[in-house]
Amino acid sequence: MDAESFEERSDDDDGGGDGGGPLHWLRSTNHNDGLVAFVRHARRLLPGDPDFGDPLSVAGVGGPRAAARAADRILDRHAASREVSLAGLQVWQALTERVSGQPANREVTLVFTDLVGFSDWSLRAGDDAALTLVRRVTQVTEPPLMEAGGQIVKRMGDGSMAVFADPATAVKAVLRALDAVKTVEVGGYTPNMRAGIHTGRPQRIGSDWLGVDVNVAARVMDRATRGGLVVSNVTLAGISDEDFESLGITVKRVRKQLFSAKVPGVPDDLVMYWVKARRDPSGADGADAEIVSS
Repeated sequence: MDAESFEERSDDDDGGGDGGGPLHWLRSTNHNDGLVAFVRHARRLLPGDPDFGDPLSVAGVGGPRAAARAADRILDRHAASREVSLAGLQVWQALTERVSGQPANREVTLVFTDLVGFSDWSLRAGDDAALTLVRRVTQVTEPPLMEAGGQIVKRMGDGSMAVFADPATAVKAVLRALDAVKTVEVGGYTPNMRAGIHTGRPQRIGSDWLGVDVNVAARVMDRATRGGLVVSNVTLAGISDEDFESLGITVKRVRKQLFSAKVPGVPDDLVMYWVKARRDPSGADGADAEIVSS
């Protein structure tokens, strides 16, 4: 008897040989399109992310996420049992966030960094030198960010994205990281880092953050074309006068370049500022900035 014939007989024998036994009924019900659609719809009435279980929502650490990744490997993709299991994990994740007091869309301060001119330099220096440089930059820049309570969300080649609970802490940590980069040297080359900071309420999906405010933070970093730190007016407004003084910083408004096109993905009322420690005499980009008060 071949394997195919054996499987057919086994299916027929599940409920006594008539093909309509309890196990067969359970299988067909579990994969019933109408039932699967009903459970998926019901999940939208439950607390938490109704799409919990997709690759984005289960990325990162945490009990519910780890359980969801395991369930995704074990359970059938199109089955009511899978949706019921994920519904339970969805509620578990929602309760975990509620108990911790950290909802998915709380206000956070977003930081983007990368190295100015890295692509051109790495083309000349080669892959080995480029990898060495990125490793050394990471070794000196991430500790100041994490020691201040920042979370490294992701690393993107020569850049990274981090999240902080408040603007003042983010600014202080980033200034320390910028100073640390000046100590790095590979083959006679010292990199120049730029950073952008913006505060908002992005959507947290698993271990990542998505939304308009994330895009704005990246655009703020892009404005630091020659290195240094640029922050949005929203971030600057979140720094108290007392914190402003304790940080020992000066700010200059970034002037919009004449006849320049509107930056895509940035609100019309967004204003950007250069931020420097008072001890920094470089005055980089001072030519296109004006001094403003805090």
